[in-house]
Amino acid sequence: MRTFEYSVGGVTMKVPTGCMFTHVIRGSGKKITYQNAGVDCAFVAALSSGFCNWRIDFTDSDTNNRTYRTSRGRTHSECKIDPMRNNSPQRLPRYGKACAHLYVTGVRRVSQCHHITK
Repeated sequence: MRTFEYSVGGVTMKVPTGCMFTHVIRGSGKKITYQNAGVDCAFVAALSSGFCNWRIDFTDSDTNNRTYRTSRGRTHSECKIDPMRNNSPQRLPRYGKACAHLYVTGVRRVSQCHHITK
């Protein structure tokens, strides 16, 4: 995750380097038994005020890159250094990819995808 700045109520917030966006999927074939996404920050980055007005969305797309399902997370107004969200188990109707996206103040800052293939 690159360093970026954003504004909350006129105050500039800076997210330092040392933070990584992780997306974990477990399952077999089109069956997803566990899915989680969140931010892990190294010690120096953990001294930051974190992410304010954040949400994590999960999307599923087919092999033609057409998104057919979005699970939009709720926007959290509190600032948190380690935002995280779990998605419920599911069975995908087709192969393609499953992605997680971190939004901060409504702007998508980072995404990570896993290709789901035979």
